[in-house]
Amino acid sequence: MRTQVEPVRGLEAHGILRPGPVHWNLSPAELYEVAIRRGEGLLAAQGPLVCQTGSHTGRSPNDKFIVREPSSEARIHWGAHNKPLEEAQFELLHLEMMKFLEEKELFVLDAWAGADPAYRLPIRIINERAWHNLFARNMFLEETDHARLSGHAPEFTIIDVPTFKADPARHGTRSDTFVLMHFGRKVVLIGGTNYAGEIKKSVFTVLNYQLPLKTVLPMHCSANVGKGGDTALFFGLSGTGKTTLSSDPERGLVGDDEHGWSDRGVFNFEGGCYAKMIKLSEAAEPKIYATTRRFGTILENVVIESGTRELRLDDASLTENTRGSYPISFIDNAIPSGQAGHPVNIVMLTADAYGVLPPIARLTPDGAMYHFLSGYTARVAGTERGVTEPKAAFSTCFGAPFLPLSPNVYATMLGERIARHQTRVWLVNTGWTGGPYGVGSRMKIAHTRAMITAALSGQLDTVQYQRHPIFNVDVPLACPGVPDGVLDSRGTWPDVARYDEQARMLAGMFAENFKAFEKDVPESVKVAGPRV
Repeated sequence: MRTQVEPVRGLEAHGILRPGPVHWNLSPAELYEVAIRRGEGLLAAQGPLVCQTGSHTGRSPNDKFIVREPSSEARIHWGAHNKPLEEAQFELLHLEMMKFLEEKELFVLDAWAGADPAYRLPIRIINERAWHNLFARNMFLEETDHARLSGHAPEFTIIDVPTFKADPARHGTRSDTFVLMHFGRKVVLIGGTNYAGEIKKSVFTVLNYQLPLKTVLPMHCSANVGKGGDTALFFGLSGTGKTTLSSDPERGLVGDDEHGWSDRGVFNFEGGCYAKMIKLSEAAEPKIYATTRRFGTILENVVIESGTRELRLDDASLTENTRGSYPISFIDNAIPSGQAGHPVNIVMLTADAYGVLPPIARLTPDGAMYHFLSGYTARVAGTERGVTEPKAAFSTCFGAPFLPLSPNVYATMLGERIARHQTRVWLVNTGWTGGPYGVGSRMKIAHTRAMITAALSGQLDTVQYQRHPIFNVDVPLACPGVPDGVLDSRGTWPDVARYDEQARMLAGMFAENFKAFEKDVPESVKVAGPRV
């Protein structure tokens, strides 16, 4: 196997002194060949590479640590999501991990994170797995100039070795799985997990640390642009429809997951998409579905037929969290530059399984900061004796696990930008209506799309609104393409007294969660939330 472009500064700079064969910046076809030869994946019908991640079918947030070191210690918001690891423990693990890589075949990618040249981060990804290197190639931005590539000087390096396991007693980790971030040495170490998403989210965490220091707001959101050049952002936790609703044939896709907002506008952090695949259908999401039939797409934990290698996208026997990684260029209306203007609209998505939030509401600037800090959605907890109960989930700034700095840093930056650019903000419930999960029904995607289209096009600027007495948001009384009865969440319940009880309960959850932020936000933000 030949190498392509080997930079002047090799792996010895990272402490890897005697590796086996090292493959630099291989093409997708070459990485396919190696992955299949090494038994890392299977070629499915119509071209995608299908790989399994073993016992780790998602991120391991409890195994992520930030090294406590002088250059970053005072800035880090230490807590449940940012747990400290002592530098001596990191040094020991790093030394043993680099020793482990002696004589190992390795795959290296030099690339960029951030589509705006003014703020892009030069990165290096060093992988034990060929398919992880292809994943990184899909997700980050390629350097196509060979002269510049040969002189690539990474500012941050991610070393990903799934078969190396930590010793908690010696290394200070929680388990044999680890994601360790050292902001001083500008390196991330990942081990004990075969889940490729750890690579993507590690780079996102790095950008969430660095960019606010350059007055750029990093955001966990998707973005698209209308034909008139109007940019829209879609915030939302997993399962709220962020990827689906930003994929609009009438609007250009900037990106599906991570963006920065600078004084120049919005820019994508990535060069690819990482979409959920479970029960994906051609009718509901034709653009994403088409990527599952293409060479270059990686499908994680998707079940395939043993003989025909046909995909079984509805099969969740390995995990509900089946994923697809593919270059954003596979989406035909993607914007090649990955850049757009300042947002005209922001949509905050929530899947309310209690069935009480209105399907769409307009937020004031203070209300936007309240709901941004809250980051609410609800997940179905499961079934016990035939009864299902929702479970509230609050994730600050819609991305708490990836925020090294205080949440108020990000919220303040968002508030300033909303005010400066007079951005309209909407709260959209893609969850349940007419009752909670198990009683009511999921909001119709056609209605949600119609509401978002009306909001982004300005059609909701001229309709009448009514303030919700509990959730303290402005609910439109009419919306083109949506039956009026749908907009009144209380009126969809057969028992309005039961609705009021559920709504007050959820309002109380908001208030309890927001206590963590009250001392750091203006009074106007505190009173913009639900009324208890």
